[in-house]
Amino acid sequence: MIPTAFDYTAPTTLDEAVAALQEGGDEAKILAGGQSLVPVLRLRMADPGVLVDLRKIAELREITQDGDGVRIGAMATHHAVLSHPLVKEHVALLAETEGTVADPQVRHRGTLGGALVHADPAGDLGAVAVALDAEFEIVGPGGRRTVPAAEFFVDYFATAVEEDEILSSIRFPSYAGWTARYEKFQRVAQSWSVVSVACAIRTGGAGIAEARIALTNMGATPIRATAVEEALIGPATTEAITAAAAHAADDTYPVDDTSASAEYRQHLARVLTARAVRACVG
Repeated sequence: MIPTAFDYTAPTTLDEAVAALQEGGDEAKILAGGQSLVPVLRLRMADPGVLVDLRKIAELREITQDGDGVRIGAMATHHAVLSHPLVKEHVALLAETEGTVADPQVRHRGTLGGALVHADPAGDLGAVAVALDAEFEIVGPGGRRTVPAAEFFVDYFATAVEEDEILSSIRFPSYAGWTARYEKFQRVAQSWSVVSVACAIRTGGAGIAEARIALTNMGATPIRATAVEEALIGPATTEAITAAAAHAADDTYPVDDTSASAEYRQHLARVLTARAVRACVG
């Protein structure tokens, strides 16, 4: 199917992009990597009056050291993120997860910010942001503001970014020295997650000193598994890990659909959490 007619603009600065969104009003739509938007346009499930293409804004593609963390421009592609040395060193969980997103063609076109703002509950990257306490910088007519990951995801396909705002960057604290694993269950290769677990572990002399764990597709938004994190602190025995992972489905709200039942998703959350933690601690 062919999309309906629309105007197109490609600003070169964030200020120009924000102004274009204001001018377009409810008719304006942001084009990032286009991996989610273009199929929707072709099916005429969206009918924008104007597309604001962000690809010419250089600062949105930058990946830089930011204090003791890493700041990633929202337009950085999945491939750029997963292959960047700063990300590999400081945010290994993000690099590993990016390597599971779709296929190489999509990873070279799709963007980190676009995927996060799309906020599909089956999308892989939201759980990483929540697990690692990322911060989202959002730019709009009122200037810049920062939103923590815990407040960024609002509901199905909904985030804290308003209609006249643009996600400019995502900042991740440094987790250098932590081990990481993204354990993903999918029906076929390159498909959406049925359930996945984002896990980062810092080990100490007595076993596990800190743990960061979040779940993909276990509710309307990514869910932080705090009960598991707390239960993991201590000796990293098989029994302790299994007991901690038993809490993975606590306070989750999975759905029944053609991919899996809610009950099976809860089972998967427990199994995959234990598997991810074991991989992290060797």
